[in-house]
Amino acid sequence: MGRKLILLNAGLIYRQFKPVYWSPSSGTALAEAELEYDDNHVSHSAYIKFRLITVPKVLRHIRGKGTLYALIWTTTPWTLPANGAIAVHNDIQYSVFRRMYDTDLVLCATDRIPEVLTRAGLEEKDIDIVVPSIRGSDIAGQAVYWNSLRGREAPLQPIIHADFVTLASGSGLVHLAPGHGFDDYNVCLKHDIPVFAPVDDHGCFTNAALPDAPKILKGKDIFTEGSKAVLEILRSGSREGGKDLVWATHRIKHKYPIDWRTKKPLIIRATAQWFAGVDTIKDRALASLENVKFLPETGRSRLESFISGRSQWCISRQRAWGVPIPALYHVDRRGHLGEAVMTAESVEHIISVIKERGTDAWWTDAEDESAWLPLSLPKGNYRRGKDTMDVWFDSGSSWTQLPQDRSPPADVYIEGTDQHRGWFQSSLLTYVAQQAPSSPSASDSTYTPYAPYRTLITHGFILDSAGRKMSKSIGNVIAPSQITDGTLLPPMKKRKGQYASDPATYDAMGPDALRLWVASADYTKDVMIGQPVLKSVNGLLHKLRVTFRWLLGALEDYHPSMPHHNTNTPTFAIRASKHHLSTTLTQTHTAYTSYEPYRAILHLTRYVNTHLSAFYFEYAKDLLYAGTSTQRAEVQAMCFEILRGLLTMLAPVTPILVREVVDYAPAPLKHYFESEEHDPFKRVWSVGKDQARTSDRVLLEQQMTWLDATSSAVKAAQEAARAERRMGSGLECRVEIVFPSSSSSSSSPSSSSLSSPPASSTHGDPDNTTNKIHTFLFNLQATGELESLLVSSEVSVVSSSASHTDTAKGEINHYAWTHERSFSIVDTSGERIEGIARVVPPRRGKCPRCWRYQVVVEAANQDGDGVGKHEQQEAKDEKLCERCEVAMGEKKTEE
Repeated sequence: MGRKLILLNAGLIYRQFKPVYWSPSSGTALAEAELEYDDNHVSHSAYIKFRLITVPKVLRHIRGKGTLYALIWTTTPWTLPANGAIAVHNDIQYSVFRRMYDTDLVLCATDRIPEVLTRAGLEEKDIDIVVPSIRGSDIAGQAVYWNSLRGREAPLQPIIHADFVTLASGSGLVHLAPGHGFDDYNVCLKHDIPVFAPVDDHGCFTNAALPDAPKILKGKDIFTEGSKAVLEILRSGSREGGKDLVWATHRIKHKYPIDWRTKKPLIIRATAQWFAGVDTIKDRALASLENVKFLPETGRSRLESFISGRSQWCISRQRAWGVPIPALYHVDRRGHLGEAVMTAESVEHIISVIKERGTDAWWTDAEDESAWLPLSLPKGNYRRGKDTMDVWFDSGSSWTQLPQDRSPPADVYIEGTDQHRGWFQSSLLTYVAQQAPSSPSASDSTYTPYAPYRTLITHGFILDSAGRKMSKSIGNVIAPSQITDGTLLPPMKKRKGQYASDPATYDAMGPDALRLWVASADYTKDVMIGQPVLKSVNGLLHKLRVTFRWLLGALEDYHPSMPHHNTNTPTFAIRASKHHLSTTLTQTHTAYTSYEPYRAILHLTRYVNTHLSAFYFEYAKDLLYAGTSTQRAEVQAMCFEILRGLLTMLAPVTPILVREVVDYAPAPLKHYFESEEHDPFKRVWSVGKDQARTSDRVLLEQQMTWLDATSSAVKAAQEAARAERRMGSGLECRVEIVFPSSSSSSSSPSSSSLSSPPASSTHGDPDNTTNKIHTFLFNLQATGELESLLVSSEVSVVSSSASHTDTAKGEINHYAWTHERSFSIVDTSGERIEGIARVVPPRRGKCPRCWRYQVVVEAANQDGDGVGKHEQQEAKDEKLCERCEVAMGEKKTEE
């Protein structure tokens, strides 16, 4: 409450009778922030003649030649009864002309005469120029005229100078109605010209519109029959001795303000309203934005432009609902409301009564209820005001509900682009206003104003799939329920056994689908929604569900407290997987904390599709189902880390899915994730500093690039073999990775070398890129990891020199079939290394346990042309591969 009184005591809140934007359709005043504009509004414009009573000195020589009229142009004929003056510009040249054979003289800007004639259906030959040129300065302040609509008893009205008069349109003389125009009001105020607005709350004329014949205009709507009636009166000659005062009329399409709620035209109307002064705090408000982060940055200039162009803020409304303005009004003997009383003491007293009786009592208590009157109020009759607070002033003070022990109180404000003129602006103005020091130090250069928010996020609007704005009239509005229940997408295909008459079923993904769509959309722009977008979102949700199902299955017998069998030399796959997970966690955390969830979803999607599905899970499946106990434990430990990471990253976006994963997890995992410390919804998510050395990370990323290029070539060669029906599973082949030998080595092995490290790795330059790649892949081969990474039964990394090319080609001819793909690896130094990925028939038998072709069969052809079907079947029936023998031995020992 104290903060609100600061605004009052500082003189920032005041009451004044002046023009405001008024909505006849809503029956209330509006602030600039509540305006929209119709670019296609049509007005019935008119050129009107006003008879001069006193002629300027420079024109007195034309006395006796006819009656002189000032010609004005208006797009709002309904404001003519409120006309208070005519404006010219001192520096514009004016002329006096008349129609041929007519005694009426017309005063008009010289440069506007051609347009004025065209509107009346005349040409230059149809007129006579009486006075070729006079300056506006010779007219302003030296002539008065009569507005016949004000009645014969009305005072004469002046012609004055106004800076805003131009030659862009009209006649160069501007009709001023200070009760219906902001510029009109300001210029007339300087000349003590009365403010008059004979229009009621609903946009209809009052009795005062035509004082000597009130029934003619009273009650007529100013936008329809009211404007027409005014023009008929002026055209009829009843007001000016039979003279038609309408020179010409025409329709004009132009930009016009409308009520953003009702979408109907507004008027400018002088009423007594409450205002908040903005001029005195505008500079401080702009200065406070220097420390605010804008997302997107374009929001800064938009908000600054709205604030810069604002001088005052009409904060009162005439509505049947809302927060009352705590003003008391003195009532005179005739029952008319007089001066308003609103002091710090009266407001404090009213607040105390509201706390006791409730807000509704302000409206329902008797008008003369004395409980609302403070004891210090002078004697007299008082009534409570009926005005309500502008909702933007109300919502703009929402920061008062936050803890005030820090400045600014809010970390972030987020809303649509329309709120730069609404909530964003009103919050800023009220917060800066209450910071104003009460001492003379208000102008102290050390004073730093603050905005109520650290970050201001502006989102775009939602469009349909064709990029159109959603509209009820178009019928393209999408309800959130259509996303959650799946009905926006086509129905799912009927399952086997269903009848055609069975009702359609939809892929209902629930609220998470809606959340995921919102999170994945780049809100800094307008966002489209439709079937293509939702298919992508639903596809990602399905992918996440399948991923979690796989992880929970892999962790069925896993306990978070069990030893992880960590070694000092983890496998390359584990190191790469940890790197991928750590990187993605950091990226998503950064995106979330930067209020860019769409970037987090992008990183998460890439991680799931590329690093998990296409890399680690392919590697892990074999070790989980057929590996040794040590290998299985290492893989499970990594899967657990992946599960925990995914739940952490998805908890802010798909909470229902995360909750479901925890509920369906094996008991030890469920207990773990439901604990206070590890609950995905409760634990504080922080990203620690990566302790790995930069050089190690760079090398690991290089090695992952080398492996990706190799793997892509192997898969392409395998697909070619499948196309010829040479193989099915990737295990049904042997892979050879061939690199050219290092030029620095003279002892490189031929392409048939399979069991020894490349000579270049020991005798050549170890820093040579070819050697590093060759050595990296050969070491993976030596540990047996390369087969798992490439999902193949057997892999050989070989070096082929130019001198062995013919030999290598000769060996290839011994295979029953072969397919190969060349590939390139570009090192960080820019060096390009060429390689070949070759797939050939397996040379060993199929293991019945792991399905790898790793069983040594006596009948196998050792020349490399592959194992026959009979030998493969024999191996399947009788023998396990060496790795499976070890694994089965471990199980027997455990039993």
